[in-house]
Amino acid sequence: MDTKWKNRIIIFSWTILLTLGISGAFSLVNTGGKYFQTDYFQTSEFQNQLDEFAGYLNVFELNNISFEEAKKSIEVTQEEIEEHRTRYGALTDQVENIKNQYESSIQGALDADNQEAADAFRTERDALIDDIIKNFKDDEHVKKKIIKEKEQHLEDYYQELASYRSNYEAYMDSFVYNLKNKETGEVKTNVNTTSDQSEAPSFEEKNLLYVSNFNISSDYFWNSHYPFEAITSMLDEMPKHNFKGKIGVSSDLSASDPIMSAYDNYQQKQMLFWLYVFVSLASLVFCAIYYKRSTRITIEFNQWKPYYRKIPIDVRVGLLVISVFFTLFAMNTIDYQIFYMFDGVTSYAFDIVTWLFIASGLLLLTIVQFKYLLEDMKDVAYVKEEWKNTYIRKIYYSLKDVFDGLKTRKQFFIIITIYVTGVGIGFGIMAAELFIAYIIFLLVIGFPMFLYLAKKIGYFNKIVNKTNEIAAGKLGSDLKVKGNSALAQLAKNINVLKRGVKTSQNEQAKSERLKTELITNVSHDLRTPLTSIINYTELLKSDDVSIEEQRAYVEVIDRKSKRLKLLIDDLFEVSKMASGNMEITKEKVDLVQLLQQALGEYNEMIETSSLQFRITNDEKPIYAYVDGQKMWRVFENLINNILKYAMDNTRVYITASTVEGNAVLTFKNISKFELNDNGEELFERFKRADTSRNTEGSGLGLAIAKSIVDLHDGRLDIDTDGDLFKATIVLQKA
Repeated sequence: MDTKWKNRIIIFSWTILLTLGISGAFSLVNTGGKYFQTDYFQTSEFQNQLDEFAGYLNVFELNNISFEEAKKSIEVTQEEIEEHRTRYGALTDQVENIKNQYESSIQGALDADNQEAADAFRTERDALIDDIIKNFKDDEHVKKKIIKEKEQHLEDYYQELASYRSNYEAYMDSFVYNLKNKETGEVKTNVNTTSDQSEAPSFEEKNLLYVSNFNISSDYFWNSHYPFEAITSMLDEMPKHNFKGKIGVSSDLSASDPIMSAYDNYQQKQMLFWLYVFVSLASLVFCAIYYKRSTRITIEFNQWKPYYRKIPIDVRVGLLVISVFFTLFAMNTIDYQIFYMFDGVTSYAFDIVTWLFIASGLLLLTIVQFKYLLEDMKDVAYVKEEWKNTYIRKIYYSLKDVFDGLKTRKQFFIIITIYVTGVGIGFGIMAAELFIAYIIFLLVIGFPMFLYLAKKIGYFNKIVNKTNEIAAGKLGSDLKVKGNSALAQLAKNINVLKRGVKTSQNEQAKSERLKTELITNVSHDLRTPLTSIINYTELLKSDDVSIEEQRAYVEVIDRKSKRLKLLIDDLFEVSKMASGNMEITKEKVDLVQLLQQALGEYNEMIETSSLQFRITNDEKPIYAYVDGQKMWRVFENLINNILKYAMDNTRVYITASTVEGNAVLTFKNISKFELNDNGEELFERFKRADTSRNTEGSGLGLAIAKSIVDLHDGRLDIDTDGDLFKATIVLQKA
C-alpha cells in the first residue's frame, strides 16, 4: 500500500476517534442530566409515575365516592335557576325565537299540502313554548332540569374514570403504600400485616427498593380529560380526607414488572453511559495529543480543491453549514442508537457502527471544507472578487430589480401578504410528519414561485412605465427583453414601436426641413426666370433700344419663358404622379432598345461633351411590361442628369442586365459637385447636387423618374460613395 493511502487511512481512523469523542460530549450534554441520578427512582420519569399512582389511589381508594353518593350531593341554587332560565334571553325573546325556528318548517309542509306534518310541527313548537313559559313561572320545573344536567355530567365523569381503572390496578402490582387518615386515624395499605389496624404499620425498608414519605390531601384529585370544572362544585360538597404515610416499591417485584424493568434498564444504561463518556473523553485526549505530535493529520486533499473553488463562495458557506448540521444530526443519532434503540446485539452493534462511520465521513467532509474555506477567507482580494459571482448578490440584485419594478410600496406589501398568508395556511393544514417536506417545498418551489410572480409584476410595471414615457414623448432607452414569455414579446413590440416613433419623429423633422428647402428652392427656381422676363420686358418698353438689342432681349425672354414652362410642367407632372392621377399603359417593351433610343436622342450632346459613355448589356433584348413613353422619360431624365452634373473628362457606365429574374439598369458617373452621403435626399423635389443652383435643371428629374418607376411596381435606388453617383432601376422582367 502506498504512502498516500496509508496517510488517508490514518486520517480517517483519527476522524472516527474524533467523532467518537464529540459524540460522547453530545451524550454528556443530552442525557447526562438523566444518568447523573443515583438510580431510576430519582428520575423525573419515575416521579411522574409515582404522582400518577397517588392520583389514582386517591380517587379509587382513599376518597372513593360512588356515583349514587355523588348524585345525592347534587344541589341547585337560586342563581343557577336564574342562569338556566335566562340562558337564551328573556321570555319574549325565547318564544319569538322558537316561532321563527318552526315558521319555515310549517310553511314548507303547507306548501307541500302536508297538513299532518304542519300540525306535528305546530304541536312540537307549542310544547317548547309551554316549557319555556313554565321555566319562567315554576322554579321546581327548572330545578329538575338542572339536576338532570348535573347527573349527566357525573355519569360522563364516572364512565371516563372507569376507563382508567386498569391503569390503577397495574400500578397496584408495582407500588406498596401505607397511609393513615389524619382525621380518623384509619389506615389504608396494601401491605399484609398482623398489627393493629388503628396504627399504620411500619415498612420493612430493607425489603424495599424505594420508599418515600407522601401526603395526599383532600384536593389531590386525579385530573381526567373530562372537564373537571363541571363537577367540582358537586364533589367539593362530599366529605374527603387527608392521608399521610409512605409509598414504596418492593424488591420482590418480578423482572417483567414495568417499574422493575425500567429500574434494571436504567442501571444498565447508566453504566453504559459512564463507560461511553470515559471512552469518548479518552478518544478526544488521544486525538488532541496525536494531532499535536503528528505532521500527517493535515487533511490535504489538494486534488479536489480546484473543483471546490469553482463553486460560488456563498454556496460553499452554505454547504459547510449543511455539512455541520448533518454531522451534528448523525452524532446525535449515535447517542439515540446507544441509549434508546436495542433490537438485538447484532442489529444494535451494526447500527451504532454504521452511524459512527456516517458521522465520521460527514465530520471529515466538514473539516476539509472548513480548512479550504478558511484558507480562502484569508485572501481578502480573492473574497472580494468571488463576492461578485455569489448567488446571494445575484438574488439581491434580482430582488432589487423586482422591487424597483413594483409601482408602489402598497403593491409590494400586498404580494408579501398574499405569500405569507399562503405559507401560513399551508402550515395550518399540513400534517406534522410532512413538516420537513413542506419546508423543502417552500425552498425549492414556493419561494422561487413568489420571486417569479413578483418579478413578472415588476417587469409588467416597467413596461407600463415605458409606455407612459412614450405617450409623454420621452423615448429613452429600450426595455430589456427577458425570456420568451408574453411580457417579453410585449416589451419587444414596444421597443419596435418606440423605434418606429423615433424614426417617425426623425422623418417628420426631415420632412419639415425638406419642405422648407422645397419652398425656398421652388421660389428661387420660379422667381429667377420670371425676374429675367420682367426685367427684359421693361427694357423692351424703352424707346432708345436698338433692333439688335430688342432681338437679344426677346431671345432671353423666350429662353426664360421656356424654362419657366419646363419648371411648371415638371412640377405639375410630379404633383399629378403624387396624387395618383397619372395613367400608364403597359405593353411588352425591349428595355435595351428603349435605352438606345434615349441615348440616340442625346447623341449630339454626348459627342460634344467630354464624357466617355460605356454601354454594356449582357443579353439583348430584355423585355418588361412598361409604359414605353413614361419609361423613356425616366431614361431621358437620368441621361440628362449625367450630362449636367458629371465631371468633365470622366467615364459614364450604363449597364443593362438580368438579375434573379428582374431587369436591372445601372447608371454610374463621377459628379462634378460634392455629394452628401444620403442619396435618398436627391429624390426630393427641387433637390440638386449643385447646391448653388446655377445649372439649368429643375431639380425634379429624379423625383419624376422615381415616381414613374414606382408606378411600374419597380424600384429606383440611388447610391453615393464620395463623388460616385449610381442610379439603379429594377423592373420585373416579362
